[in-house]
Parts: sequence; structure tokens; C-alpha cells
Amino acid sequence: MVMYFYDFGFFISHQNLHRPSIFNTYIKPFSSYSSLISLAKMSNNNFITSNIFLFSLHQFLLLVHTQPLVPALYVFGDSLFDSGNNNLLPTMARANFPPYGHNFVQHFTGRFTNGRTLPDFIAEFLELPYPPPYLGIHDSVPLTGLNYASSACGILPQTGTIFGKCLSLGEQIDLFKWTIESKLPTHFNSLEELSKHLADSIFIFTTGSNDYIQNYLEPTLFSTNHDYDPQSFAQLLIDDLSNHFQSVYKLGARKIIMHEIAPLGCIPHYTRKYQVVVGKCHEQTNQIVSYFNTKLHELLKSLTSTLQGSILVLARINSLGYDVITNPSKYGYSDASNPCCTTWGNGSAACIPWLEPCPNPNQHFFWDGYHNTETGNSVAASLCFNSSEFCTPFSIKDLIQI
Repeated sequence: MVMYFYDFGFFISHQNLHRPSIFNTYIKPFSSYSSLISLAKMSNNNFITSNIFLFSLHQFLLLVHTQPLVPALYVFGDSLFDSGNNNLLPTMARANFPPYGHNFVQHFTGRFTNGRTLPDFIAEFLELPYPPPYLGIHDSVPLTGLNYASSACGILPQTGTIFGKCLSLGEQIDLFKWTIESKLPTHFNSLEELSKHLADSIFIFTTGSNDYIQNYLEPTLFSTNHDYDPQSFAQLLIDDLSNHFQSVYKLGARKIIMHEIAPLGCIPHYTRKYQVVVGKCHEQTNQIVSYFNTKLHELLKSLTSTLQGSILVLARINSLGYDVITNPSKYGYSDASNPCCTTWGNGSAACIPWLEPCPNPNQHFFWDGYHNTETGNSVAASLCFNSSEFCTPFSIKDLIQI
């Protein structure tokens, strides 16, 4: 449920933009939001040739060793960010089987896409290893970050429970608290060193989508739709989210990035449910979600002003996603309506295990009924790293310098 390009993302996702020589030569002329989009479209028009060149350039750049740009990347959220935590939970919400991971080097790891997630690309930008799923760590925790994200879950504790056990946002933060109180201190000489480690690290969140998909928009399963009008439900989520952000701040987080909820009325799950014309979205669903996004903007500004030394950044996923879905050819896509994999529910749900996906996933906007292909993760990460218009008021590149 984020944005989609491939060869452009391949170029800028592999530790390149922050290298001064590479950035000044190749990327600086395209560093504005609109110019990055233009570059993405140009790259897609010459898919094979540009990928051969960019792959060779990537191999050359890997020979150049640099230190990580930040100490660590900590990841919280749902299936858009989950890299395998749900594999270790008693739940049906898993992606540890083909065709998930079809284009990923380690294949089906639990990522709900064909390749890398958005945090994977961010980690590459920051010269960090991919943050491993927290539940898969059995020995010493890595100092370079962890991934606590859990598919199907959301802000509210009851969200996602129809599939089994998942980690709500509150539970993810509890696990992070356990990490910094019981695991990380042994790696630092003092609490001051640990505090600096956390303050200089990046914390990235995406949450709230499932509170709609697996809760509010399922009135036969949950009472929230009857108990709250859309504005009141959005405020309920925002109030809980505010408490969670204050919790991670008290634990030491200072640089926090939170993504908007994508235009859910445009995903196959809802366009098929409501039999929407190809290229259009179910706007009533989008309107319901818009109340949350509007309040989210206000919340992040408010917390930044009240939590001393904090910077809470908004990632503007919604408008870009909407434009890509309703104008796919503008971005070089041949299909922005149909999932690449064969799914349950006639294209509206998860991939059916072991069935071969479409032959050209990078020309598809969607991987399954809910999630995008890795090309969107690439461009969203690229824009957030470089553009303060997309990740506002500071890009990740800006956060590194603060």
C-alpha cells in the first residue's frame, strides 16, 4: 500500500544517495519530490537496459566500505513492515511460503511482498543490515536495530485477533522496552552511551490500516463500527497512538517516522468487494480513512512541540499512492488493479500458496489483495530518504544531520 517503481529504486536504494560523489553526479539534479518522480518514470521506460547498468554500478559501490549513517533502525508496524515475526506466532496471518519472497534473496521469510519491504530499503540507505524480526533473536541482540512489526495487528489490542495471535503496537513497544532494559545495556559502558545510541537511531512506524481493514470496516465481526462514527473512531486511534509515541519517547526514541494510512479504498480487497470500475477507488472507504490521516498530521506536530528534543516526521504515503493507482501509466505501470499472485477470494485476499505469480511483478502495482510489490517500497523509501516534501518536515537525510 505504498508507491511503485523498480529500476529507479534499485539505483537509489543501495547505499548510493548519501555518497557525496554519487549524489552530486547522478541524483542532486533530481532531488526535489517532483523530479524524483520524473526520474522514476524515465527509468521504468527502459527497464532491462537500465537495470543491467544499475546492477553493475551497485556491485562497484559495494566495494566502497562506509560506516552506518545512524547507529540503528527500529521498526514497528503491521504486514507492510513485518519481516518474519508472525512466523513464530500461532496465527493464520503469515507469508512464510511461496510465492511470497519470489524476488527476495532469501525467498519466503515472512515478508508480505515479492521482495524487500520499505524498512529493508531504508536500512540499505543507512548502510545497516536488515533489522531482523525480534521473535527470531535467540542470542545477543544486534546493535543495528530490530523489527517488531506484526502482520494483522494494529493500534487497538483486539485488531487482528480473528486470525490468531499477533503483536499489537502496545505489545511491540513492550518488547522494545524489554530490549533496552534487559538486553542492550550489556553492550554499553554507561546509560548515557545507551541513551545516545537510541537518540541517534531512526524509529519507523506504519500502523492503523488493520484497525480499519480487520476491525472498523468489518461490522459483522467487531462492534466499533456501531459504537463510533468515522471521526470518533479516528480520534480513538489517534489518542492511543499518542500514548504509544510518548512511551517510545520515554524509552529514548527521538527521531520517529510515522506513515499515513494508504488509500485503502483503492486496494483490490475493496475494489473487488464493491465492484469498482478499473482505475477507480471506493471513495467512501478512502473518506473514512482520511479522518485518521488528518488527525495524524496534527498529532505529530503537537508531539514534536511538546516532547523536548523529539522530531516526529510524517511520511505522505496516501496522496502518492492514490495518484499511482488512479494513473498507473503515468508511472510506467501496466496494471494497478490486479494482484500479481493468484489469491484467495478472486484477487481480494492473500496469495494462494505455491502457485506461480505473474511473470512481470514489477509492472504490477499490487502483489496480493492488500500489499504492493517491492517496487513501491523502493520509491517510497527513496523519497523519504531524500525529500522533505514527502517525509515532512525532515527527510531521513536531514534527520541524520540533526
